[in-house]
Amino acid sequence: MESLLRPLFVIGGSVLFTLAIGWASDRLLRKADERHHDTPLWGLLRRARFPYQLVLCAALLRGSYDQAKLLERHQAGIGRTLTLVLIGAAAWLVIRIAGAVVETSYSRYARAHRDAARVRRVRTQVELIMRVVSAIVMVVAIAAMLLTFPAMRAAGASLLASAGILGIVAGVAAQSTLSNLFAGLQIAFGDMVRIGDTVVVDGEWGTVEEITLTFLTVRTWDERRITMPVSYFTSKPFENWSRGTPQMTGTVHWHLDHGAPVEAMREKLYDILRESPAWDGRAYSLVVTDTTPNTIQVRALMTAKDSDDIWAVRVAVRERMLTWLVAQHPYALPRVNTSEAALPPRHLPSPDGVHLHKDREFPRSGRN
Repeated sequence: MESLLRPLFVIGGSVLFTLAIGWASDRLLRKADERHHDTPLWGLLRRARFPYQLVLCAALLRGSYDQAKLLERHQAGIGRTLTLVLIGAAAWLVIRIAGAVVETSYSRYARAHRDAARVRRVRTQVELIMRVVSAIVMVVAIAAMLLTFPAMRAAGASLLASAGILGIVAGVAAQSTLSNLFAGLQIAFGDMVRIGDTVVVDGEWGTVEEITLTFLTVRTWDERRITMPVSYFTSKPFENWSRGTPQMTGTVHWHLDHGAPVEAMREKLYDILRESPAWDGRAYSLVVTDTTPNTIQVRALMTAKDSDDIWAVRVAVRERMLTWLVAQHPYALPRVNTSEAALPPRHLPSPDGVHLHKDREFPRSGRN
């Protein structure tokens, strides 16, 4: 009877105690979250309740399993398994707690600062820092798990002795990976590009959607995703429309007939911009920038507060100006001249060797 009650009491007591502590902790975190609406810390910490209970249960079982007197021939293997579970759960708990603290700090910073560019920069840095912390914790946890095996401890000396050669080999083999890793850190703290920035890379316009330590994802205007290594942004030039102030200046070009009413177009442009909510009212202009034998090039300039609004106002100006020209001034549209060309005057010969050119005359051997 004792052999049955002892493992039941040890294992069942550990599980029940874990569930009780987990339930009480969750209740306290829920009340704290309801009481403090200004911070998401307590709500984020509730996400760590499962790894917290797993750590507590593994620790209790690891410390009291010897008293259970169950499967004594496999006691060493069970103890090592519980140790591995404890290490893995502890690493999981540390990552969740670090994520909650970092996310809370970012939320407070975002509420305190209205500068969107600065908030995006901090968000990029926070995400990359969390990835680095998670990677470090995972590496330490895996190393701790391996050290629980006696064979790994014996191999440690030889591994450390050959660490220099292995480091050189690994550095050469992972040169591109390491370059992307350092490029990711440079982007995070060098403030070159941030999550949410509007960029133009390889002729594609889009928004930075994700930045990791090795790659960066750009979401284009037609909802495609372009994934490229972060080393691209440290080695090649690219356009960042969100760098500094988000205000932008846009242009629209038309090719029109020489008789186009430029002054009336200038007044119509102002009317179109006043009715457009995307125009920020800072500046506008309309000038003739070039001429050809058949057309003139008219350029309209307008401003907006960001890249999305500049696109909207350019589209509206282009469409409404063409509609107005077709309806009010159709002659201003470019035309192809189909009339016959004027012939040059004919040279009339005379009997005395003098060319006659209408009412003038000059000798055959004289200069024109």
